[in-house]
Amino acid sequence: MWSHDPQVSAGELSLLWEVLTLRTHNTRLVVLATSLLGAASGVVGSFLLLRKRALMGDALAHATLPGLGIAFGVMTYFGMNARSLPGLLSGAVVTGVLGLLLMLAITRTTRLGDDVAMAIVLSVFFGFGVAVMGVVKALPGAAAAGLDAFLYGRPASMLAGDLVWIGGGAALVLVAVFLLFKELAALCFDEAFLEAQGFSSWWMDVVLLALVALVTVIGLQAVGLVLVIAYLIIPAAAARFWTQSLPRMTLVAAAVGAASGWAGATASALLPRMPAGAVIVLVASGFFAVSLLMAPARGLLPRLWRARVLRQRVRHQHVLRAVYEILEQAVRKDGPAQGVANRSCSFADLLVKRSWTPRQLRRILAREAGQGHLQRRSGGEVRLSEAGFGEAARVTRNHRLWEAYLVTHADIAPSHVDRDADMVEHILDAEMVARLEETLRAGQAWVPLPPSPHPMGPADRDRRDKDS
Repeated sequence: MWSHDPQVSAGELSLLWEVLTLRTHNTRLVVLATSLLGAASGVVGSFLLLRKRALMGDALAHATLPGLGIAFGVMTYFGMNARSLPGLLSGAVVTGVLGLLLMLAITRTTRLGDDVAMAIVLSVFFGFGVAVMGVVKALPGAAAAGLDAFLYGRPASMLAGDLVWIGGGAALVLVAVFLLFKELAALCFDEAFLEAQGFSSWWMDVVLLALVALVTVIGLQAVGLVLVIAYLIIPAAAARFWTQSLPRMTLVAAAVGAASGWAGATASALLPRMPAGAVIVLVASGFFAVSLLMAPARGLLPRLWRARVLRQRVRHQHVLRAVYEILEQAVRKDGPAQGVANRSCSFADLLVKRSWTPRQLRRILAREAGQGHLQRRSGGEVRLSEAGFGEAARVTRNHRLWEAYLVTHADIAPSHVDRDADMVEHILDAEMVARLEETLRAGQAWVPLPPSPHPMGPADRDRRDKDS
C-alpha cells in the first residue's frame, strides 16, 4: 500500500519507475521470460481451444510432475546439480510426452472420449508425481524444497540461462506454428480435408499436443503446473471475442498473452508478497473480462446494444406499417377522395393490429412522434407526417416484396406469409431489396407497391407475430 510520507512516496515512485523501465537485471529476466511464454501460449492455445481440447493442457501439465521428481532424484543420485533447469525440464518432457501418448492411445483404441482420457491421465500421473515427490524429499542429502516452485511458479528465481531455455522453447513453438499453420487450421476445422491433402490427423494431433507439452514445460517455472492451463487458454479465449479470422486470432492471443506476462510480472515486482504466476493469470483474466464485455463482434455489451437497436427497429417498422395498412384499408373502403397521406387512424385501431399493450403502444407512438414520423392529434388519433409517410410506404413495400417472393417462389400460403415475412424483413438491406425486385420483376410479380397477398380480416390480425 502506498504511504502518505513524502520521502517514502518518492522512494516508491523511484521503485515504480525502475520496474517499468526494466532497470534491474532480475526484472528484465522475469518480464521478458513471461512475455515470451505468454506469446507462445496464446498462439498454441488458440488451436487447442478451437480443437475443443482446452483441458488437455491441464492434463499434460500434471503429467510433468513425476518427471520433475524422477529427474531430481536421478541427478541427486549421480552427484549432479539436482536443480539444473535443463535436467528437470528433460524429465518433465519425458513424462509429459508419455501422458500425451497415453491420452491419444485411449481415445484412438477405445470408445472412451477425450474427457475420460484426460481425467485418467491427470489423476494417475499427478498421484504418481505426488508419491515420487514424497520419496525424493526423503532422500539423504537431497534439498528438494525448491521443487515446490514448479507447482505454483517462482519466476523471481530465474537466471539468465533460464531465460535462454524459455526463449528458445517459445521461439521453437512459434516457428513450428508458422510452418504448420495451414495444417493445424485444417485439423481444427476440417479433418477430412486434412486427410485428403495427404496429412494424418493423428500425427497432426501429436504435433499440436507436443507443442502444448513444450509450452507447458517451459512455463512451469513462470506460472507453475497448477496455473499453466490458464496461460494457455485465457489469452486464446479472450482473442476469440475480437475476431473470426484464425490468423488475427492467433496474433491477438499472442498479444494478450505477452501483455499479461508483462503486466503480471511488473505488478508482482511491485508487490513482492504476491506470487507472480497468480498475478499473471489474474491479469489475463482481466483481459478476458474486458473482451467478454466490450469486444465489438461478440462482446456482451455490444450484443445487448445491437439487440436493443433491433427491437427498436422492429417496433418502428411495425407501427409505421400498421398505420399505413389501416389507412390503406380506409381508402379501399371509403374511396380515394382523401388519399392515404391525408387520413388519420385511431389508437384503438392500432392497438388491435398487434399484441401491444396500451402502455407499450403509447411509448412507441411517443418515440415515433419525437422522431418526426407521426403526429398526435386530438381524440387519440395518429397521422403520418410527410417524412413518416415516405418511411411507412418504404417499410410496407419491403414487407410486401418479401411476401410476394415467399408466395411465388417458396410456396408459402398467403394466409401464413405475413408471419414468415415478419421474421426476416427487419434485416433487409438495400442490396437484398434490389435483388428481391429483380427476382420478382423477372417473374412478372413486381409492382411499385405490391398489394397485400393475404386478407386483412380480424382472424388474420390475430395470427400476426406477438413481437412489439
